[in-house]
Amino acid sequence: MTGSVRPTFRDPAGSVEFAGEEVFRRVRPGSTADALHFLRSNLVLGWQASGKMVAGEIEEQIGDDNQSNGLLIRHPRIFFPSYPWEWSPAQWQAAADLTLNLCLEAVPAGFLLKDATPLNVLFDGSRPVFVDVLSFDPREPANPIWLAQGQFVRTFLLPLLAHRYLGWPLAASQIYRDGYEPSQLAAALGPMRRLNPKLLWPVTLPAWLDNRQSSTSKPSAPPRTLQRSPEFATAILQKNLRKLGRQIRTASDAAKPSRWSQYTSTAVHYSAEDHSKKKEFVERVLHDLRPSTVLDIGANTGTYSMLAAAAGARVVALDTDLTAIDQLWMRAAKESRNILPLVADIARPSPALGWENSESMSFLDRAEQRFDLVMMLAVIHHLLLMDQIPLEQIASLAAQLTRRHLLIEWVPQADPMFQQLLRGRDALYSGLTAERMQAAFASHFSVAAQCTLGNGRSLYLMEKR
Repeated sequence: MTGSVRPTFRDPAGSVEFAGEEVFRRVRPGSTADALHFLRSNLVLGWQASGKMVAGEIEEQIGDDNQSNGLLIRHPRIFFPSYPWEWSPAQWQAAADLTLNLCLEAVPAGFLLKDATPLNVLFDGSRPVFVDVLSFDPREPANPIWLAQGQFVRTFLLPLLAHRYLGWPLAASQIYRDGYEPSQLAAALGPMRRLNPKLLWPVTLPAWLDNRQSSTSKPSAPPRTLQRSPEFATAILQKNLRKLGRQIRTASDAAKPSRWSQYTSTAVHYSAEDHSKKKEFVERVLHDLRPSTVLDIGANTGTYSMLAAAAGARVVALDTDLTAIDQLWMRAAKESRNILPLVADIARPSPALGWENSESMSFLDRAEQRFDLVMMLAVIHHLLLMDQIPLEQIASLAAQLTRRHLLIEWVPQADPMFQQLLRGRDALYSGLTAERMQAAFASHFSVAAQCTLGNGRSLYLMEKR
């Protein structure tokens, strides 16, 4: 195997390596029998056929001593891996629903999920896919307890509740590998809000019990293994899983309208003719280039991402507005569009995280040279004025991301949105002209086509040199 290798090491049963466009999962000899029992079951074959679980080709590794060295599973690589801190609330709910539904279906088949975090899920376009195939173990039929429930609550439910009731950003989840503790939310909620029925069970009672246990000098007793009849144990387990599903749906309520989520319908600096002309130009570019992969930076609610997907492209759509991305994902999922919306800021992209910064890749590592076309429509003036990124740096980043083409929208100084962002700094940015922009991009791109709208904005299709 050659290429960039980023091993995972936390699962005692095996590890994962990424090499170029391939994913290799190694299963250690001691876990081979259970893994084969699960992976060759009709349950898993059905999940893989429906796309709920990632597919895999299994090879048994035999050593020189004719003994098994475990398994090697080859997985197709998801085009663009993403992380929970880049998802909108609706994506969190979709990942949680998939996790619980697979667990529910696994119970009567004799398996149970042992690891329940959002990191087990990736999005293939708008569709969630469970990728950690070693997260299921054989289940004890008479035990009604789901040991991974606490982890599910900490990593799925509590971040959604913190976002809804406290306004904590979902992106903050990157700080806590094993999620929030109930006491963290309880301390921030205050006495009265802790009595909210929707917070009582997942937050208030666990926090109270934890405080009570901490105040006593007696060590806590080890948890008992409850034994019930298999039928009764299964019914209890499934009931608890369905209850968690209802709590997840309650926690991830519909996002409220934001300033940018209504931008398309309220943008008074575009006439109907301007909108039509811009759309026609983008459609013509997509028709002529036929890009297989598109990165839409500043996608908003996805008008142009949808056009790119309709033209046959895989689309990754970025925006800093969580509500806009929520709306785009829900629409893409409903219409089965090959669009992955992410809450991300290209001026402050997601960093590499984890042990030695190798457990999760930075956004730029994932995106470099992955796209045939990068679209930056009505974005550059934000990078210039709000983030103070020089034109030459913007051009360099665009060249790093695209393999072939770049489609940008230039906003002149007279534009009302430019003036709104300028905030009296006229002298500082007086030299920002279309000619200055073209000169800054010239070392990386040549202009292949141009379209000027009635409002003075210009669209440029650029080809990489």
